[in-house]
Amino acid sequence: MVLPTNSTTGTNFPAPLPISLTAPSPANDGLISDTLLAKYAKLIYETTGIRISSQKKAMLSNRLRRRLRGTGLPDFERYFEHLQKLPLTNPEWDEFLQEITTHETYLFRDELQWNWFQKQYLPEIVQLATSAKRTRTLRVWSAACSTGDEAFTVATCIATAIPNVSQWKIKIIGTDIGIGAVKHAQQALFNARAMRLVPEEAKAKYFVKQANEPMWQAKPTLTGMTEFMQHNLLEPLRQPPFDLVILKNVLIYFDEPSKVKVLANIRKAIAPGGLLVAGVAEGVSELIKDLQRLQPWLYRAPT
Repeated sequence: MVLPTNSTTGTNFPAPLPISLTAPSPANDGLISDTLLAKYAKLIYETTGIRISSQKKAMLSNRLRRRLRGTGLPDFERYFEHLQKLPLTNPEWDEFLQEITTHETYLFRDELQWNWFQKQYLPEIVQLATSAKRTRTLRVWSAACSTGDEAFTVATCIATAIPNVSQWKIKIIGTDIGIGAVKHAQQALFNARAMRLVPEEAKAKYFVKQANEPMWQAKPTLTGMTEFMQHNLLEPLRQPPFDLVILKNVLIYFDEPSKVKVLANIRKAIAPGGLLVAGVAEGVSELIKDLQRLQPWLYRAPT
């Protein structure tokens, strides 16, 4: 999947501004102006559905400054003009969106939810498969997966909790708006900070420590379950339904109209009787009325 098209994505574009090979120091060492902040906020919202408030001025200024250095453009306004002239498929859009949307992630974040997944949910589906009440299949969508930490946590739990997992048809789809994040996830390589909560037994069994550096590579047992692709949550995901969808720590960046649109797309992706795992404080229950609330963060679709 790719970013949604809009009026800026045609075939006839003004030539992009020239990029200097030796980037000068940005002229904008201070904060972005309120007027230009409003223009960027509108552009980001129309592209991603994410609201950037005036309280984020310092954050946006700092992150844009990195793109000035990356492109060699002299100031925030010239960079804004540059973005407007580029199709959304241009790599610079991905660099820009990565700066705006990236947040910290690591394996086994939110212990309560992973304990439920590994010790309750997975044993239940194994029992149903053993009693021939369901097939040995499991489809999971890690939405807004960033660098793949969540998807590989899912894979680690599945490999640990399901006996004879090779006899199951497992598919874990991870999606993110940034192609850079997707490419990172596809490498299945994690640093020490991302791995700090992985149980030592699972780390030894399913990851390989890289020589002379604090990095861990996921083994084929995990990578064989996972697939990553670019996708904007404002668009439907063209995939068969999922038994479980995980959408955490992302809706807080959306306003209510965008949340409604995102959750409508998520809802269509959940199989009958399937589950949605959300962030505790993301207000899902008020926006998807037909899902049964099992926990503040757990919802079931009707069968």
